[in-house]
This record gives sequence, structure tokens and C-alpha cells, in this order.
Amino acid sequence: MNRLTFKQQIGNAATVVWDIIVIGGGATGLGIAMDAAQRGFRTLLLEQSDFAKGTSSRSTKLVHGGVRYLAQGDVGLVKEALHERGLLLANAPHLAHDQEFIIPYYKWWQGPFYGIGLKLYDFLSGRLSLGPSRVVGKQKVINALPAIRREGLKGGIVYHDGQFDDARLAVNIAQTAAEKGAVLLNYFKVTSLRKAEDGRINGVAATDLETGETYELQAKIVINATGVFADDVLQMDKPGARPTIRPSQGVHLVLDASFLNSSSALMIPKTADGRVLFALPWHGKVLVGTTDTPLNNHSLEPQALDTEVQFILQTAGSYLQKAPTRADVLSVYAGLRPLAAPQKDTDSTKEISRSHKIITAASGLITITGGKWTTFRKMAEDTVDVAIASSGGGLAAAPCETEHLHIHGYTTAPLAPAPLDVYGSDTNDINALIKSEPALAEQLHPRLPYIKAQVVWAVREEMARTLDDVLSRRLRALLLDARAAIEMAPTVVALVAAELGKDKIWEQQQLDTFTDIAENYLLD
Repeated sequence: MNRLTFKQQIGNAATVVWDIIVIGGGATGLGIAMDAAQRGFRTLLLEQSDFAKGTSSRSTKLVHGGVRYLAQGDVGLVKEALHERGLLLANAPHLAHDQEFIIPYYKWWQGPFYGIGLKLYDFLSGRLSLGPSRVVGKQKVINALPAIRREGLKGGIVYHDGQFDDARLAVNIAQTAAEKGAVLLNYFKVTSLRKAEDGRINGVAATDLETGETYELQAKIVINATGVFADDVLQMDKPGARPTIRPSQGVHLVLDASFLNSSSALMIPKTADGRVLFALPWHGKVLVGTTDTPLNNHSLEPQALDTEVQFILQTAGSYLQKAPTRADVLSVYAGLRPLAAPQKDTDSTKEISRSHKIITAASGLITITGGKWTTFRKMAEDTVDVAIASSGGGLAAAPCETEHLHIHGYTTAPLAPAPLDVYGSDTNDINALIKSEPALAEQLHPRLPYIKAQVVWAVREEMARTLDDVLSRRLRALLLDARAAIEMAPTVVALVAAELGKDKIWEQQQLDTFTDIAENYLLD
């Protein structure tokens, strides 16, 4: 992916008519661009910030059907998600893999109760099952989870779900879309919708936020896939339109691996407020979360509330031998779920559907809301199908072909240990880069495994444009250890500046901006 090359492809805006313009570069928008390009449509994606800057890089890192949705009786959503889970693990095995989970129980009745529910979970996954669930005794739970609280422990239920690296997958989906012919531009903000005399949308106006250049871009179909920002685009189409999104905030804490000391993940099936909580190994740390807090506003950098942090610490502490404190938190991050707004007012996000919804306005604008990472491919398929149907013949019927489409980087076995394991088939090219410039093998920080070559690769091949792009999403340093990310920032920004041809003033601006962002990931 090369931003300059992509910009050249929109340079002739007066004569180019895109089949589909996608607004939004998160999981949903990128999935739509990949699907549309795979079907042969001339596709352009515009993202106001970086790919997966928002919700799509701030998930619980799970590819799952949703055990709690099963408890709520939403069997259809669970079945669809389990099917998509199996497809994703098959199409991107370098980033998505099977993860063993254990539900400890402290009352005898919980064993058969959760055991029966998880057998149904197994059944719904069908031929794409990751393995059968099973009830195990107290000692086996302790062996697998040595950090578990043992007082009153009766046993546990072992089950399987998927785990992945969300922002890395977003980059690989963007690369896949580009390989199929899509043009993708980050830091390109849509400022208004173009309309024909009959009121039908026929394009967008957009600004390159790096240069200030403005563009009038024509399209047969415009798709609004902006997540929590969907209502902002809908207001461009119809000022005063009823909100379609009810944001819900999810907060996660990152701890040292010693707090779990296991390759298995802990699942707490019912917290004090009736939700679930996970503690899972991820990139050598332990990720604990999440919360589900209704919000009435949205931002690119949501902040964790003290009540959310305390809730996670208290809940995790009641299940772990060593209770974590604020001082133990290496990083805290918050993400906003773009839940489809309910038809009636509610203060509980438990009542808001996680299923996706597709809305076609009178102007022809297609908006997709709701959904989750696991079902991104199906969401894209449904959206492009609607685009074809609503195009009035402007888009030729073409079948979806992404069920078995290998995502960029596809490889069935890691070609190198961490930190290069997540690059899949690109690993050999990164190793070649290191061979040509041995200094790029240098580690960036003693507490994190990342090396200089990854920074250079992120700018040259993955369209990283800022220090935050690199440390937050191309590398996962900010999420894993915010203080280490701040400490390595000067070295990283010098590498980024050299690649982009930027001066010392730009470097300092980037350091100031990133430090402001990173301080929100620290509790103290």
C-alpha cells in the first residue's frame, strides 16, 4: 500500500466515477472495500484518521460467537458469529488462532449449568468447531490456571474460542483490498455528500488532512461505515435525522503475565452487574476486560472512567490469588462499540442488539451499524448485496467470494518468532530488509520485543503516517505498556521522519501529540 500512488488514482476526479465509495476505515469499512473489490467493483475507501484508529483496534481481541448472547437467547447471532469465527481462523491463521478458556465454578450447580450451555455453543459451531467443551475437576483447573483463587473452587469448564490481533488484521484486510484493486486513503476526511438534482447521492467532497487539498469525488453508491460516527454522516444527508447509534464503552486493563501465569484464558461468566469478564494472555501480557458503559457521545480517543477501572480490578481480584492494583496496570484503553440504537430509550446496553443493521436512505446513502469484529466479513457481504440491489442496475450483480479468501499474510505456520510472527508471509521480506540494513534488527525497548525494522516496514508497506499509527496499531506498544511506548517514541519518530522526509519540527509535534494520547493510557 502506498498513499502517494493511491492519491494519484483519484487525481482525475472530474472524469472518474467510482462504483462504490466507502466512508470509514475500521473493520466494517475495510471488509466492505475488500468484498467490493473482490467482486470487481471500482472501490474507493476514505478514512478520516488511520485505519482501525477507533473501535476496531480497541477490542477484547476475541473472535467469538458470544457466550453471553446465547444466555440472552440470541441463537441466530451466535450461530452466525461461530460460523464466521471458523472462516476467519481459516483465512488468517497468522493472526487468528484457537484459544482455550476456563470457567471456574465455586458452586456445584454451576458445573452442569454452564456445561450444558457450552455444549449448545459447541453444537452451533458445527463443522467449524474448535474443539469440544468439557467439565474438569478442581486440580485440573489449578494446573491450567495456577493463579486462580482456590478457596471454595469446585471445578471448571474448558471451552474454545478464537483470539486475534485486531489492528494487525485491519491492516492485512486493507492490503487484501488493495491487491484486489481497491484504493484506500487514510487521513482523508469526507466533509459533505454530493447530490444530483433528484436528491440522489452521487459522490462526496473530501479533504486530504495532510495537505489541505480538497476533492469532489463521484460515485454510483456511497456507503457509510463509520461506526460510532455514522450519525455524523447521516446528518450530512439529512440534518436532524434520528440517531441510529448508541455508543457503549468497553475498557480493558493490561497487566504483567504473572497475574495469570497461563496460556489458558480465564472467563468469569457473571460479574456483579450480570456481565462477563475475561483475563487472557495476549502478546506476552494479560488483557482483562471488558466493561459495557452506555455513552451519549463519541470521540477518537475515549477515556476510561475510574468506576470502570475499579470494577475490573475488583472483579479480577476476586478470582485471582494476586489481586491487581492500579499500580500494576501497564496500560488502560477504551473503545466504543457502535451499537444500533434501540427503538425505545434504555440505560442498559445489554438490551441493545449486537446484530448489524443496514439502512438505505431515500437519497441512496447506505449505512451499516452495529455488528462486531467476528462478523465483519458477513457484514460486508450483506452491505455490498444491498448496494447492488439499490443501485438501479448501476452495479452489475456479482456473487460474494470472500468466504474462503485468504487474507494478506496468510500462512499456516509462523515463519519467525515474536515479534515478526504476526506478519505471516511478509516475514521473509522483513528479514530481507534486516539483512540489507543490519542496524534495523535493534530492539526498540527492553520491555517490549519490537525492532526498528518493523517501524520502517510500517511506513513503507502499511501506510503508517504518524508516530501514533506505528506505536498504537502497526506495533501494539501503546496498548501493551504505555510507559515503554512513551520511552521508545523518540527513537521511533526519528525512523518515521526519515522515511517520510519530515523535519525536526514535525518530529517534535509528533512526540507532543503522541505523549498527550499515551498519558490517557496510564492510570498514574
